[in-house]
Amino acid sequence: MRIAIVAPSCTLDPLVAERLPALAKEAFGDDAPELFVHPQCYLSKGHFAGPDEARIDALVEVANDPSFDAIWFARGGYGACRVAEAALDRFTSAAGDKFYMGYSDAGFLLAGLYARGIGRPVHGPMPADLKREGGEAAVLRAMEWLINPKPAPELSVAFNLTVLSQLLGTSLQPDLADHVLMIEDVAEYMYRTDRSLFHLTSNPRIRQVAGIKLGRFSLVPKNDPDFGQTEEQIAKHWCAASGIPYLGRADIGHDADNKIVPFGWTTG
Repeated sequence: MRIAIVAPSCTLDPLVAERLPALAKEAFGDDAPELFVHPQCYLSKGHFAGPDEARIDALVEVANDPSFDAIWFARGGYGACRVAEAALDRFTSAAGDKFYMGYSDAGFLLAGLYARGIGRPVHGPMPADLKREGGEAAVLRAMEWLINPKPAPELSVAFNLTVLSQLLGTSLQPDLADHVLMIEDVAEYMYRTDRSLFHLTSNPRIRQVAGIKLGRFSLVPKNDPDFGQTEEQIAKHWCAASGIPYLGRADIGHDADNKIVPFGWTTG
């Protein structure tokens, strides 16, 4: 299997890229995937992994290359929304034969792919997770899934809450009717989580989901004064207000335990 790694958001640490092939070979032996790290991953322009045009071109190049079986987004950060629509407009039929894996900021692309019915978007660990505590296990879990993909037990999708809230009403918003919607977030004040959940659950198309599951909300800054509610209390409030069933917790988040969620692909 051949996996292409591109960085639609921020620059990938070269040390991470250097570790990936040896890690794959040690874990999978002769079944290790061939990893192609696009040179664009190392570009840097301000906040981004190169200018918008370079990030678009790299993504289009690997997506339209029939020799790649999967596209693995290098890391999150911010920037995918600046390139998603322009890149997707240039995808050819070859792009539809691939898995696309990532999370966090990559959710802009996963959403757009799902909205357009291109390939198989998957929420899952990214190469940059190697820098997390326990990151090797996360990265190997992602590679193992791409080598031997498995459907989910229920019709589901997973997103970063802030990312999903921001893409509502755009061409990237997918139809999530009857899906279990899993959401997580990182480094957001509780009042921002409250605001994002108000926005999310007020969207008429989001109100068609089967329910919401709450992932981990980590590195939450302290609010002054204290907001007075946890993320679960907030989620239950807005689910009740909008009529969306609250379905409990989900094992996703900005950490090494972040589980894999293939979009819309179930055993049923």
